[in-house]
Parts: sequence; C-alpha cells; structure tokens
Amino acid sequence: MSLRRRTVGVLIAAGLALTALAPPASADGRGPVPLRVVTYNIHAGVGTDGVFDLDRQVADLRALDADVIGLQEVDVHWGARSEWRDLAGELAERLAMRVSFAPVYSLDPVVAGEPRREFGVAVLSRFPVVSAENHEITRLSTQDPDPVPAPAPGFAEVVLRVRGLPVHVYVTHLDFRPDPAVRVAQVADTLRIMGEDRGRKILLGDLNAEPGAPELAPLWEELTDADPGAPTFPALDPVKRIDFVAVSKAGAGAVRVRDVAVAETLASDHRPVVADLELRRQLPLVG
Repeated sequence: MSLRRRTVGVLIAAGLALTALAPPASADGRGPVPLRVVTYNIHAGVGTDGVFDLDRQVADLRALDADVIGLQEVDVHWGARSEWRDLAGELAERLAMRVSFAPVYSLDPVVAGEPRREFGVAVLSRFPVVSAENHEITRLSTQDPDPVPAPAPGFAEVVLRVRGLPVHVYVTHLDFRPDPAVRVAQVADTLRIMGEDRGRKILLGDLNAEPGAPELAPLWEELTDADPGAPTFPALDPVKRIDFVAVSKAGAGAVRVRDVAVAETLASDHRPVVADLELRRQLPLVG
C-alpha cells in the first residue's frame, strides 16, 4: 500500500504501518539508503482547539517514526502561549533526536537573567549533525511596527551524516502575506544559498503558497516537489497545500521520492507531510 497521494492517520497503528513501508537498508552497503522526513508547522504547540498541548504533538510525531523532522513556528522561552518552554529542546529530548534551532527572532527576556525569547525553525535528526548554519533571507518583520524587507535569520541548514552519506537539510518558513513580493525575494535567496552546496539536498518548510504559485516556480526548476496529492492547511478542514518536502532533482542530487502523504492530526493548525526518500550512494558525475 503506497503512501503517495493520500492522507494517513497518525495513531500508533498508522505509525507502525508507515514504518513497515520504509525500504530496507542495503545488506551490502552499496544500495540506496532509506530516509523518512517530515515537515510540520507546530503553531507553537497549539492545536485547532486553541489549547497548548505539546504531548499530543509528541505522540503524533513519534507515530510517524521519522528520521529527520523540519519544524516551523517553534517557541523557545518565547511567551505565555507556550508556557515559556523550550519547545525545540523538549521535542528533541522526548523523541530521542538531535536538535538544531535557528531563530528568526531573538529578543531580550522580559526579566533580566531569564533566557532570551526566541522564535524560529528547527531540525530534529536521528543522525549526527556535522554542521549547522542559520542563514539570512529577506523578511518583513512581525516585531517591527513599521517593517521594511531586509535580511534576517531563520533559514536553517544542517549537514547530516546518514549512514556515511552527507545530506544537506534546509528548513524554512516563508512570508504569510497575500502580496507575494517578499516570497519572491525569499525564493531567490533560498536558491542562492542552496546553490552554494553540492550533493544531496532536502528542503522542508511552510512556504505559505500553493505549488502553482508563480513565486514558487523557480524552486521547481531546481527541486522535485514531493506531492502528496492532499492539502495541508487549515488542519481542521484543509483546502490548500502550503507545506512542502522538496528534494534535489535525481540527475543532480541523488535523492529519490519513494512515497509521500499528509498525516491527519489536529494538534496544530497545519497537517504534517511525511515522505519516504532514498539516497543514492554514488553522486552523478559533473561534466
């Protein structure tokens, strides 16, 4: 039973079914390497009922049994809405994964001596993190009363070592406003940054635009959109697909999309996308 073009539940039983679909690792160490990835906008731990409940997000993510998770709207000691907790660190600890957090905003604490108030994106990984970087892309701040587009952090890149193979994973959250101008600049920034790297690349994120949006068109010239054939937002009754898994094209980046689906959950205002990928061991030659 394929994951492709369908929506799946995230109950424990569904998670076990997903695990069974993952391709086996090559016995001789020369075949493709399986990798399950998830992208999930966690809405600072708040579900469609307006209640902060990190436990249910932990349960949903555990059921998906992912190797790598890209998270958006992650609070780290940000405020009362998430009980001033470090959501990135807690999710990593409870899922037994490594974490790399890339703040979009890093503000002084309300009380001197307390941790900084931060909000951004994160990468959780079962595999070792070789390096991590928080890149700047064009943003229109939500914290400035009179913002103008300007470079700001919050585009995460980590290099993972997956069974001996280096993999570049990027996590992003593009501008939400109806005017696509900032997203146009963000896509250009994204491609410039990703273009500096060679090899296997995986982009995870909430792009705040649907696949056919003109501002996203340049992405699909360089990346393969892992299309689950189902919408992701709003979670209660989704009508738009704005959450994406995308990989470097097979001819250049040695990543293949095997299966992909949208997971049913109301633990956030978005639904997660889960994809089973294959990493080729040998990169194509560059002429």
